[in-house]
Amino acid sequence: MAETKFNLNEYMTAGVKRIVKEAMRATLKNPKESAFMARYAMASKAAAKRRTEFESQGEHIPPFLIASITSLCNLHCAGCYARENHICSDEKAADQLTADDWAKIFKEANELGIGFILLAGGEPLMRKDILQKAAEFPEILFPVFTNGTLLNNEYLKLFDRARNLIPIFSIEGEENKTDERRGNGVYKSLTAAMDKIKDNHLIFGTSVTVTTSNLSEVVSDSFLTDLQNRGCKTVIYVEFVPVTNDSRELAPQDKEREFMRDKLQELRKKYTDIVFISFPGDEKTSGGCLAAGRGFFHINSHGGAEPCPFSPYSDINVKTTSLREALHSKLFNSLQSENLLLEDHAGGCVLFERREQVEKLLNR
Repeated sequence: MAETKFNLNEYMTAGVKRIVKEAMRATLKNPKESAFMARYAMASKAAAKRRTEFESQGEHIPPFLIASITSLCNLHCAGCYARENHICSDEKAADQLTADDWAKIFKEANELGIGFILLAGGEPLMRKDILQKAAEFPEILFPVFTNGTLLNNEYLKLFDRARNLIPIFSIEGEENKTDERRGNGVYKSLTAAMDKIKDNHLIFGTSVTVTTSNLSEVVSDSFLTDLQNRGCKTVIYVEFVPVTNDSRELAPQDKEREFMRDKLQELRKKYTDIVFISFPGDEKTSGGCLAAGRGFFHINSHGGAEPCPFSPYSDINVKTTSLREALHSKLFNSLQSENLLLEDHAGGCVLFERREQVEKLLNR
């Protein structure tokens, strides 16, 4: 029997449909949020139709974009990839994109059918002007990945007015694990922020960096039930990427990934009011790594189009070109055509592990 060819567009579209469907179910008890998700479901269908039209013309448009809107951050988390690679700092770097630059990106992304833009940093709550621009695009869902320490009444009003902005709080497990990585007292600040969100009838999600050290804790009933009781509607598990040889043992391997895949199926049945997402997830199912425009790509705070946040290499900048042209950069095309995204790897990111090969493609 002939092997069925993997259809990436159908795979990604089905994944988006599942996320939207689960999000609608998760917000049923919140009328205002549920009404927004119903409207967003229609916008998501329209976005999928636009991507399918591009696909029929031989052009693949991913549904996700990761936007690092600032290099500023107010924390110094242990093992932080961004600080280790000088992407993140205490002071604002020169020549970063303005709020108007980002508004242009958001507009073009919407026209292309990109329906999810993950706002990251640095700490994105340090750029309220950009979040206010994102609020103007209700057809796009903007998960805002934040450490939660800067949440205030102004942001609560913004999140209430703009339901397409959903705070995603970074957490490492329960108090000891979280404070061990993020600093003393951060867990209590995080849970206080979660309680403020719940008290204002808003929703939030969490982002968990999964390591071999905290894996059992972050999928435990005690951890997840506490998040559920606080009103959490999304848990995004992100595999740890080692920045030094000393931390390689913390990176999940095949054994942990298989455990995680099976556990996610169990959790989705048990916690029906929470959307569970794993990144990068089971790459065997998705036909390989989804970076470099296969399923998503990354725009850094200076406008460089990169394969992903863990592969900070760019040969094109959206300041001087369009988002669509950036998707067809020489680097992205080389990564896809030479099947580097399909290679086996030990850590959480094949491009980080094969960074010498990526650098050769960039410089040739």
